[in-house]
Amino acid sequence: MKLAQITKIIEEFAPLNYQESYDNAGLIVGSFDLEITGIIISLDVTEAVVDEAKAKNCNLIIAHHPIVFSGLKRLNGSNYIERTVISAIKNDIAIYAAHTNIDAVEQGVNGKICEKLGLKNCKVLDQSKNTLRKIVTFVPNKQADKLRTALFNAGAGHIGNYDNCSYNLSGQGSFRALENTKPYIGKPGELHFEPEIRIETIFPIHLQSKVIKALKNTHPYEEVAYDIYALENKNEHIGIGMVGYLEQEIDELDFLKQIKNTFDAKMLRHTPFLNKKVKKVALCGGSGSFLLNKAIASGADVFLSADFKYHQFFDADNKILIADIGHYESEQFTKEIFYELLTKKITNFGIQISEINTNPVNYI
Repeated sequence: MKLAQITKIIEEFAPLNYQESYDNAGLIVGSFDLEITGIIISLDVTEAVVDEAKAKNCNLIIAHHPIVFSGLKRLNGSNYIERTVISAIKNDIAIYAAHTNIDAVEQGVNGKICEKLGLKNCKVLDQSKNTLRKIVTFVPNKQADKLRTALFNAGAGHIGNYDNCSYNLSGQGSFRALENTKPYIGKPGELHFEPEIRIETIFPIHLQSKVIKALKNTHPYEEVAYDIYALENKNEHIGIGMVGYLEQEIDELDFLKQIKNTFDAKMLRHTPFLNKKVKKVALCGGSGSFLLNKAIASGADVFLSADFKYHQFFDADNKILIADIGHYESEQFTKEIFYELLTKKITNFGIQISEINTNPVNYI
């Protein structure tokens, strides 16, 4: 398979549109035309992971964390980032990362944590704005059903647990076909009025090209009139963090012990116990301290995340139990997401999870 075919699988699951502005998800090293011989999946990319890929005849590394976040001004091997990139280039090994985009999708990093903890009725904690678009078009009455169906099949028309959603308004369109045209209705040079349906429907931003293609391929007019509007509505299926419920409430200490066991953590930092049962859990893989107020507002009993600073523990203010599991520990199951996603669709070469523990934090 070509590298482009593999990245397409990942980006259909976690579109690059959903990465944060500071992020650098996507293909970092390599060419989309590269013929792939094997894949190594890792949380981070280090020199050791590149060496492992070379030893196992894998020429693609798929990671959660991008090895390059900001622009490289030189490549002289002065730090681990430059040395890793140089080694990958020398050995013709591509590097691809899915970072905050795979954090943002429901079945991504935080969805996997919910699965590991057995949480039910899970929802996105901090829903994203500016990820939805509305398309408006105008079509002759007789073709309206066919066009709506095409738009829905392209992924438009989903609102919450409803699909095939649209607004339709009858009106009259006018146009005059000029020279070198072949109008579907009317005659060149004559002003024509046609009864039309105005169709409005919503779609996620990453499907825009697919929706427009469906529109143009289905619409009978030679020139298709349509508008695309950016929406500020929150997208309940896209965002950072999750919140869900345990099947049975549990004591705080027992829940923290369960977390340590599930994540195989050497240490867990937490705020003082509130002497209450744990039922509702908010969480965010990686550095999620910025979501503390969202977690409190959600009514969660516990907020599980990582990288809290000393003074941020005070911000819990006896309103929630913070459980800091560690950055690597909270995101380690991301490797399983990549593996499960790719092995369902790729069977003609090896896909392996790296044996290298890239966690830079050690405990004694």
